[in-house]
Amino acid sequence: QVQFVESGGGLVQPGGSLRLSCATSGSNFSAYAWGWYRQVPGKERDIVAGITRGGRFHYQDSVKGRFAISRDNNKNTIDLQMSSLTPEDTAVYYCNAWPVAFDSWGQGTQVTVSS
Repeated sequence: QVQFVESGGGLVQPGGSLRLSCATSGSNFSAYAWGWYRQVPGKERDIVAGITRGGRFHYQDSVKGRFAISRDNNKNTIDLQMSSLTPEDTAVYYCNAWPVAFDSWGQGTQVTVSS
């Protein structure tokens, strides 16, 4: 079974930065595209950023120029560098394949942007 462990979230002021990390296990990591997703209460989980096997990127319009996704095929990790954070970025952040390929999700990591 594929497992995900997200970390790096926290409380940050508007304009601040955070780096999220997702440790994965149980998959053929290099064979998949991977993504970061976020969810706020009462709404569906949405893709924020994706990275293909070849290292090509996709970003939700609202985070373009502010977020950067990366992957490490040796460590089986996916990182999300977030900068110029706004209160609208407040959410629980998760990782999974992109598009979603696994039923299992990690516990997520809470990002709260507030002054």
